[in-house]
Amino acid sequence: MANPYENFKKDPESLETDLTTLQYQVTQNSGTEPPFQNEYWDHKAAGIYVDIVSGEPLFASIHKFDSGTGWPSFYRPINDQVIQLKSDYELWIPRTEVRSRYADSHLGHVFNDGPPPTGMRYCINSAALKFIKKEDLHAIGYGELAALFEDGAKK
Repeated sequence: MANPYENFKKDPESLETDLTTLQYQVTQNSGTEPPFQNEYWDHKAAGIYVDIVSGEPLFASIHKFDSGTGWPSFYRPINDQVIQLKSDYELWIPRTEVRSRYADSHLGHVFNDGPPPTGMRYCINSAALKFIKKEDLHAIGYGELAALFEDGAKK
């Protein structure tokens, strides 16, 4: 099956009009939104989180946990291939930046203080994400990911 995202091309001019100022600042300029004042930090509905720029499926609610940090946190992406990890030296300590694979959107950072089974905490900006409800997956083209929500699928 062909990957619909591998030929994705960003159009900087349309991004400035299609995204909010905060979404643009976060995804295109590696910004960070305020903790506890963002759309998905305490979001509990079942579904997937996709890149706000390209629609690439990134994270699933079944892998989300409350890290107490004020940002949505996941212990794994849907698939390791959907993200890129890059060294980030913007602060006084080195961090690992998380970016989407095809749109190259800045998503957030990953830390090794998460829960089992991975021990990882993907701390992601809500402004980089769009939520797709589990019941809408088939209708809008993400039907292959519905299997994530079947009994025993959580890993």
